[in-house]
Parts: sequence; C-alpha cells; structure tokens
Amino acid sequence: MEEYAREPCPWRIVDDCGGAFTMGAIGGGVFQSVKGFRNAPVGFRHRLKGSANAVRLRAPQIGGSFAVWGGLFSTIDCGLVRIRGKEDPWNSITSGAMTGAVLAARSGPLAMVGSAIMGGILLALIEGFGILLTRYTAQQFQNPSPFVDDPSQLPPKDASQQQTGSQ
Repeated sequence: MEEYAREPCPWRIVDDCGGAFTMGAIGGGVFQSVKGFRNAPVGFRHRLKGSANAVRLRAPQIGGSFAVWGGLFSTIDCGLVRIRGKEDPWNSITSGAMTGAVLAARSGPLAMVGSAIMGGILLALIEGFGILLTRYTAQQFQNPSPFVDDPSQLPPKDASQQQTGSQ
C-alpha cells in the first residue's frame, strides 16, 4: 500500500511525534476541562477556575505521553520499513504491538504481552478499517457515469445506424 501523503522515514518520526503531542494535548485539555469543572466547588467562578487549573496541570502531561507513544511507534515503523524493504499494514500492526510491549516493560513480562496484544489488535483494527474504506471509495469511482448502459440516456441513432443495427 502506498501512503503518498507521508513524510520520508527520518522526518516521519518528528512529524508523528508532534502530531501525537497535539492530539493528546487537545484531547487531554477537553477531558481535563470537563473533569476540573465537575470536581471544583460549587459556583461558576470556582468551577471555571478549577477547569482551567486542571487543563494547565494535566494537558501537557497527556500530550507528552501521546508524543512518546507516537515517536516510539514511528521509530519502530521506520525500522521495520528499513529491515523488510517494503511498507505495508503489517509494519503498522507489528509497530503497535512492539510499542505496547516496550512501554509496558517496567511492569513485567505479563504486562508486556498483554500490552503487545492490545497494541497489535488496535492497529489491526485501524489498518483493516483503512483498507475497507479505501476499497469502498475505489469502487465508487470505477464507473463514474451511471447512465452508460441505459439506452434512454443515449443520443438518438440516425437512419443509417438503425438499418445496420437491425440486420
């Protein structure tokens, strides 16, 4: 599968790390703002202040965790592309499994296996959905004109074509 919108491998790591940090910081900011609002004392001003404080404290940490995951995933993915010599969904699935295992290494071998399985399954679902979506959109554009086979949509035949067509 060609991914034509991606950066070449050394720059892909930096690009994915920054994108993962941004997604984690924004998503973490939204989540933490709701959590801070709900856990703050009663009163709109107190709740607003609690929400802003929770975002200020936790959103960068969540973004950093996402950045570590994205950077490690891209590094392993680029290594697999280099070793295998091709870029396909198996690289992403394997990278997800290996990233889960590496990030759970401090918790022991059982946690590593569990995280590797979850990372592999998650990336397999993402890659499978991407393949299905690509095939579905490709089928839509195979026959761009739905009226090609409908005779009522064709221009009328002249007299010479009607005689040769009926014989």
